[in-house]
Amino acid sequence: MNVLEVKKLMLDDLSDVTDLKTLNDLRVKYLGKKGLITELNSEIRNVPKEEKKAFGQSVNEVRTLFQSNFDEIKTKLEEEELNKKLESEAIDISLPSTKVSMGAPNILEKLIEEVEEVCMSMGYDVVDGPEIEEDKYNFEMLNIPKGHPARDAQDTFYVEGEEILLRSQTSPVQVRTMLKGKGEVPVRVICPGKTYRRDDDDATHSHQFMQIEGLLVDKDISLSDLKGTIDVIVKKLFGEDVETRFRPSYYQFTEPSVEVDISCFNCKGKGCNICKHTGWITIAGAGVVHPNVLRMSGYDPEVWSGFAFGFGAERMAMLKYDINDLRVFYNTDLREVKNFDRKELKNND
Repeated sequence: MNVLEVKKLMLDDLSDVTDLKTLNDLRVKYLGKKGLITELNSEIRNVPKEEKKAFGQSVNEVRTLFQSNFDEIKTKLEEEELNKKLESEAIDISLPSTKVSMGAPNILEKLIEEVEEVCMSMGYDVVDGPEIEEDKYNFEMLNIPKGHPARDAQDTFYVEGEEILLRSQTSPVQVRTMLKGKGEVPVRVICPGKTYRRDDDDATHSHQFMQIEGLLVDKDISLSDLKGTIDVIVKKLFGEDVETRFRPSYYQFTEPSVEVDISCFNCKGKGCNICKHTGWITIAGAGVVHPNVLRMSGYDPEVWSGFAFGFGAERMAMLKYDINDLRVFYNTDLREVKNFDRKELKNND
């Protein structure tokens, strides 16, 4: 068949198409490996040299004509098929809707994000460090030398001898940050992260827990700066009417050291089960950075001073959202996830 005969037959076939299967069969008939238009292409070798160009152009025109008609007919048939399907499938709007299960942010992570946001608003950077740590960063450079009784109190998970361990606090991140400052620049960081200590898991204890530690090193920093910072954080988390107080304490890496209490946000200081009828709740340990820690990290304690504080994220979340079992933060019970969602909505209200 010549080009004109193929073109006429093609147009006749396309005009009779009424469904997509027939249309696809025509595509094979004309453009397949043994299709009529494909065969015309192969005939070009038998055409005289002076006619090859005109012959090739005419075959390409037929191919283009087929493709444009094919696309147009296909679009039309697909629209018709869709319309028929929509007409035949009625939706009963009186049926009850299907409830779509939705997840909720873990309250523990939500609380950490809240602390990060308020600290960043005061110019702090959020930094992280390795969970598998060296002894010198976890203990020695925090003024806890080998043989110190505080090491026993930590009940540390050692990984390799007594030099490599799972960090028992996020304070090593503070040390690493100060070392990067080389004793010349101010440091203002918050270090949230997972820590590990040997402990029996129960409603209030865990062998792994989240700490949120903060550190500020600059010139002329005092305990009053620490109290002002703690005030801002707890008011953001527990409400503007919450008050803070410091009680003397002892930590190896701060001097003086304090424990931070807040007035009970539940009973407003009158006494309840949450505050054990004292009107106050202990939420953190803190203090002025020990001169030895500054010195070992490259900062001259005669020039620089600073403060550090540490919150237990689980304890803060349990207080804020009235959770009585620490283990719910780590299990996979979806019923507890729903509780997180409800408590978050209640808190936002």
